[in-house]
Amino acid sequence: MASASDFIRAIINDDLKRGKVSRIAVRFPPEPNGYLHIGHAKSSTLNFGLAAEYGGQCHLRFDDTNPATEDQKYVDAIKRDLRWLGFDWGENEFYASDYFEQLYDWACKLIQLGLAYVDDSSEETIRALRGTVTQPGSESPFRKRSPEESLALFAQMRAGAFDDGTRVLRAKIDMAHPNMKMRDPLMYRIRHAHHYRRGNTWCIYPFYDWAHGQSDAIEKITHSICTLEFMANRVLYDWYLDALGINPRPYQYEFARLNMDYTVTSKRKLLQLVRDGYVDSWSDPRMPTLAGLRRRGVTPNAIRTFCTCIGTTKVDSTYHPGQLEHAIRQDLNDKAKRVMCVLDPLPVTIMNWRDGLVEELEAPYWPHDIPREGTRPVPLSGELLIEQDDFAEEPPKGFRRLIPGGSVRLRHAYVIRCDRVEKDRAGRPVRLYCTVFKDSASTTAKNPTPKARSTIHWVDARRSIPVTVRLYDHLFNAAAPGEDFLSDLNADSLVVYEHARIEPSVLEDDPEERYQFTRLGYFWRDPEHAHEAVAAFNCIVSLRDSWSRTKVAKTVPEKPQPHIHIPDAPSVKPEARAWLARAGIPPAVGIPIYSTEGGPVFFAGASALVDRALVATWMANHLLPALNGRFLSDLPFTAVEFAQLVALVNTQHATTHEAREVLATMLKKGGNPETLLERLRASRVSDERTLVTLVEEVLTTYADRVQAYHRGKTGLAGFFVGQVMQKTRGKASPHQVQALVHAALTRLAK
Repeated sequence: MASASDFIRAIINDDLKRGKVSRIAVRFPPEPNGYLHIGHAKSSTLNFGLAAEYGGQCHLRFDDTNPATEDQKYVDAIKRDLRWLGFDWGENEFYASDYFEQLYDWACKLIQLGLAYVDDSSEETIRALRGTVTQPGSESPFRKRSPEESLALFAQMRAGAFDDGTRVLRAKIDMAHPNMKMRDPLMYRIRHAHHYRRGNTWCIYPFYDWAHGQSDAIEKITHSICTLEFMANRVLYDWYLDALGINPRPYQYEFARLNMDYTVTSKRKLLQLVRDGYVDSWSDPRMPTLAGLRRRGVTPNAIRTFCTCIGTTKVDSTYHPGQLEHAIRQDLNDKAKRVMCVLDPLPVTIMNWRDGLVEELEAPYWPHDIPREGTRPVPLSGELLIEQDDFAEEPPKGFRRLIPGGSVRLRHAYVIRCDRVEKDRAGRPVRLYCTVFKDSASTTAKNPTPKARSTIHWVDARRSIPVTVRLYDHLFNAAAPGEDFLSDLNADSLVVYEHARIEPSVLEDDPEERYQFTRLGYFWRDPEHAHEAVAAFNCIVSLRDSWSRTKVAKTVPEKPQPHIHIPDAPSVKPEARAWLARAGIPPAVGIPIYSTEGGPVFFAGASALVDRALVATWMANHLLPALNGRFLSDLPFTAVEFAQLVALVNTQHATTHEAREVLATMLKKGGNPETLLERLRASRVSDERTLVTLVEEVLTTYADRVQAYHRGKTGLAGFFVGQVMQKTRGKASPHQVQALVHAALTRLAK
């Protein structure tokens, strides 16, 4: 039995222990109307992972009940992406369209039981009669149709006797139900359209809520795991299964979907980006699709690791892309060979180089801290290429690369000094003339080897290979693109260097090889340009640190770290000042962390996932004071779990007060912060009817203040929320109360 690392596994463990189920069967049910994206990666990783952990099955079921948008090409793409992620469903490949006959028979059974009826109302009428969240719906005039008449009409619907939109089949439940999903939901609509698998056999098609649970039952799924937006659908899921008397039956559970900043995952929006040419295809490396991530060069292991690390919770969270990029770097760090590539070349002539001489230098593929062997030859002649950005005639403060009269070391080679600059008519440097200092034996007292300001990368001008390099930034400038998402598109999301040059060692490597271009980032060959004369390399992810935040570094839009003043006082030791400078946090919070045993390591682990300033504040102000003599290594939770707690505050999914309560529980017995937050909120007064009654009592008691609110004193809304919270003794969710107060005040204003 797997350990209960999240609430889903805890449920499964309990079901197995109590004998509710004897084996585990889950499913991943994509709709074949688009490509899988990063959100689907989380769901598929969870479901296929559960099947592997518990020795069960994960079915791949295509929810193909809408012929207007579905296509075999999407089926093929989905299977290709899942196999690339490393998942195997064996013989368990299913299609909802294979169950159309059974679903139709079950629909007839509900009609016979008086639990479904054919409605002739128009779509607009049905919508108007459904009511609102605060007001019940009204019954359709066709609700009292006899089962015999509805059965006959339903058969005619299937036979194609009626036009699209003229009739629907509805379940007969409760038009006054507080959950609007239960107000006589639609089960079938008429749609004369060609289905990519069933052809023209059917002209009525089931809605998701009708097909979903029944398909689970047919396949004997034990745990139907959905994302949180389907929580309201669960009561309908249960109602259908109970009404049909299916036993044993599946049960639905919901978890938080994966939301990411600077990203859209709506298939409608992604399709528009492709259709209107804002990206070149579904596999454009800027797209959040698995095909796009694969073409960019991201490995499936990095994606699975990211999905596992963010956990399975019931708290909706939005993650910064930097968290995914961190997982990608971690995955590539000890896999990617180091080579040199110059994106924007500036020619350099070595004036004291012997004509015709070409040295073959031996350079390691791996840095000293990675225990792997391997070297490659790097040619060096008297003509080099360096980055334009590595030279400045009028350098800004702090610039440590090549300047007129200054010296730098060529990586894996020698020191050079810039003696002369050749310019074009516009005054831009077009060539540098330098002197090389190869070793101490070649220098004299009059001409000593100068001190190198830094080390830069380079390639040989004659032996290097021309390549095209593509750098990617987020597709959107806004963290949360709105409905008018096209206005948030980032014009600099793709930057192409068409005249880049790379060292020749890459010609001997497998095209699947991934590289770290020294000082730039991780790259690989674009597979869709593999047969072109000039290879194209995609930037998978940039390196974390870069002096100038160049266009490569833009692929990681981290918050700029402010200059931190470290006091030069005896109380702050030099090593502490150095650590504070590297960490980028002020002494007020940094010194307590540095002075605590294991503090810097714990901070590094947490700040790799969440904003470092917020991590430092929470460590110094909340975690460290609560240790009470314990060591950080003795805590029943890890730096990752602490980062998850801080992220709840950072994304405003938890108030500071809630986070403190969760931390207090974690200090006692550990636990997943999202799960603990969920339990905390579950212990509160959350019954909506109870809270609505309390809101009405407060607004009635303070009717004069309600009038003042509507005259413009909108700040009184906080007063009303406070009064309701007092009545619940602080056990209600402030967010829930605030929403109910706002709804009540809006209703009274009409």
